[in-house]
Amino acid sequence: MCQFHQIKIIVRHLTRKPKSPAAQALRALSLTLTETTQAAFEAALKRWYEQYAAFLNERSVNEKTGHSHYTHKRLRAAYNSLKRHLPWLFTCEHFPDLGIPNATNLLEGKFSEMKQLLRCHRGLKKERKLRFIKDYFSKK
Repeated sequence: MCQFHQIKIIVRHLTRKPKSPAAQALRALSLTLTETTQAAFEAALKRWYEQYAAFLNERSVNEKTGHSHYTHKRLRAAYNSLKRHLPWLFTCEHFPDLGIPNATNLLEGKFSEMKQLLRCHRGLKKERKLRFIKDYFSKK
């Protein structure tokens, strides 16, 4: 998982200017993702959860149906996304000899260039498109 895109997921759930202190703290924590190690980030995320667990687990009751639901759904979604993707966010740290970057921007730039070239040849059949893609990556 690309750290840049994980930050974008958090910002999408919490917005750029979250109102609650818990959301502000989680957004600030997520912005440190690219500058920290896995152990430090996990410890900080655990501290955040311990501090805001009660707020995160607040429930509200729908008066018409009587069903309860989590009050802060977007904050929970942001936290769960971080927690779920945590094992893959620091792959670059686990394999330093491979030189894996922490973001996929370089790769996406290559895909963008290749897609632009493929658009010039819109009429290609699937087999020829696959050969074009293989040739594109074997030359670069």
